[in-house]
Amino acid sequence: MCTHPSGWNSTRSLQIREHKVIAITGANGNLGQLVVKGLLQVIPATQIVAGVRNPEKAVDLRALGVQVREADYDRPETLVAAFEGVEKLLLISAVVPGERLRQHKAVIDAARQAGVKLIAYTSMLRADTSSLNLAGEHKATEEYLRNSGLEFVLLRNGWYLENATAGLAPALAHGAIIGSSGQGRFASAARADYAAAAVTVLTRPGHANKTYELAGDQSFSMFEFAEEVSKQAGRAIVYNDLPPAEYEATLLGLGLPKMIVDVVIDADVKASKGELDSASRDLSRLLGRDTTSVSEVIKVALQT
Repeated sequence: MCTHPSGWNSTRSLQIREHKVIAITGANGNLGQLVVKGLLQVIPATQIVAGVRNPEKAVDLRALGVQVREADYDRPETLVAAFEGVEKLLLISAVVPGERLRQHKAVIDAARQAGVKLIAYTSMLRADTSSLNLAGEHKATEEYLRNSGLEFVLLRNGWYLENATAGLAPALAHGAIIGSSGQGRFASAARADYAAAAVTVLTRPGHANKTYELAGDQSFSMFEFAEEVSKQAGRAIVYNDLPPAEYEATLLGLGLPKMIVDVVIDADVKASKGELDSASRDLSRLLGRDTTSVSEVIKVALQT
C-alpha cells in the first residue's frame, strides 16, 4: 500500500489517483533509485515503471513492488515496449559522452511512438549557454525534445555535491583535496534534492513545457569546502589548487579513465570562470524548502 506524507488531504488524494503510469529510465542508477523511492511516497507502486538496462540486476527495485521493464538505450526495440501505457517519463541522461545524443533520441522517438504525453529530462545547468564540454549533447537533446511534439520539462541539474564528497576518503588519508577550480564557486546540490524535484514535476500539475535551472542555495569554493571538512573531521584538510595539466596527470596516475578525467578537468577549469555557480532558486522552490546544506552532505559522507 502506498504511504502518504503528512498533510495528506482529499484534494491531493484525488490528484494522485488521477495519475497514470510514470516511468523512469536508468532507474537502477543512483539518481533513478532515489526518484523511484520518492514516487513511492505519493503514488502506488503499480503506477511506477522502472526502466533498466538489465532487469536481472534490478532486485532492489523489484522488492519495492514497482514494474521493472527492460529499457536499453542501445536497443531501441526494448524502449517502445517499456513505455507502453506510460503517461509521463523521466529521461535520465545517459552516461557516455559522445553517445548520449543518439541514445536520447532513441528514447524520445520510442516515447512518442508509445503514446507518452510528457518527458522530463535531466539536462545540465544553463545547457543552452554553458561552455562545458558536456553541454553540447544536453543542448542538442533539449532541442530534439522541444521539436518532438511532446510536452516536456527541462530539469537543468547543477553539479552534484556528491562529486565533491566522493573523494573524501583519500583526502582524509593524505590531508588534502586536489583540484583546478581556483576560487571558482560551485552551486552544487545533493542528489536527493534533484530526485525530489523530479518527483515534483512528475506528480504535480503546472510544469509542462517549463525549464528549471536547478542549483543549491549555498555556493562554495573548494577552499571553503576543505575548511568545512576540516571542521567536521577535527583535523586540517587543505585544498591544493593544481595547474590543470598537473591535476590531469595525477588523476590519470590514479587509474581513472581518460574519459572521466577529461570531464573533471574541463568542469574545474570552467568552474574557475563561474560556469558552475548560480543564483537560481528554482530547486528550493520546487522542493518547498531550502536545499540540503553542504555541511549536512559532508556530515553524512564522513559517517559512511
